[in-house]
Amino acid sequence: MPLIGFLLGIGLAASLTLLFGVYTIGPTQRGVLTTFGRAQRTTGNTADDPQLGTLLNDEEKLRYNYPNIRVIPPGGPYFKWPWQGLSKIDMTIQTMDITWDPDVRQESIEAVTKDNLTVHISGQIRWKPCERNLYAYLFGISHPAAHVVGYFISVLRDRIATFHGENNEGAVEGVSINDLRRNLTLINSFMENACRKTAARYGIDLDAALITNIDPPSDVDEALASINTTQNQVAASISQAKADADQKLKMAEQAVQIAENRAQAEAAPLLELSKTLAAMHAEGGKGALDSYLRNASLPLREKAAQTILKL
Repeated sequence: MPLIGFLLGIGLAASLTLLFGVYTIGPTQRGVLTTFGRAQRTTGNTADDPQLGTLLNDEEKLRYNYPNIRVIPPGGPYFKWPWQGLSKIDMTIQTMDITWDPDVRQESIEAVTKDNLTVHISGQIRWKPCERNLYAYLFGISHPAAHVVGYFISVLRDRIATFHGENNEGAVEGVSINDLRRNLTLINSFMENACRKTAARYGIDLDAALITNIDPPSDVDEALASINTTQNQVAASISQAKADADQKLKMAEQAVQIAENRAQAEAAPLLELSKTLAAMHAEGGKGALDSYLRNASLPLREKAAQTILKL
């Protein structure tokens, strides 16, 4: 009997081991096994990674130098022992509002511009776990999503506080909110580039950043709207004045060209006559000129005689 009980115990233990030890990894998942809490290491670390290592400076390489671990790809069935733990990581891209905070409920985040104006910012980020650095994602920080949102907001606030837009004509000098609103695309692009190192630091790939609104307080917004309206009117008046001046200048240039053409047309017969008379004088002397003048005056004399007869 004791032997039968022992064999039954072994059989039950084997059945439970097979039942709870066999697992699969979904197509959008990756798995990490731990033995007594320790993940299975492979060779290399974050600082040596050809992609992640270039994202960190020398100081960060010392601080965020995580080991490479064995990542279980999709498929199965796989087997694990009872003393081993399994972590399944969802690798799909996730969208998160930048106002999300596990401890605080808020509709927007605040930032201060270079001219000490407090603005409210809203937007989203898209991210996914970095397969090349799952150790940092699982064991480096306790709440990866909250941590990367906090890092994003920190970088964003620094960018808002130091942002300088191009000095476009018609812009309100010293009012940075106008620069920020006009350059949302530029700010989003900067944030995506600045947050690429989150893959090496926290094991999270930032896929995209989308800042949708940067709004000042309502009373300031109304004042800015009035300023912008006035500035737009001034810019429109300047543009209209320049257009009128350009049109008048063009008309003046055309009038000068017409006058030059008319003068050239009137001078052309006289110049031709001068050449003809000079040639006649060179060939026949003064007598030839007198003969030409006598013949040329005949039509005038006939017209004069007709005029006298009519009178």
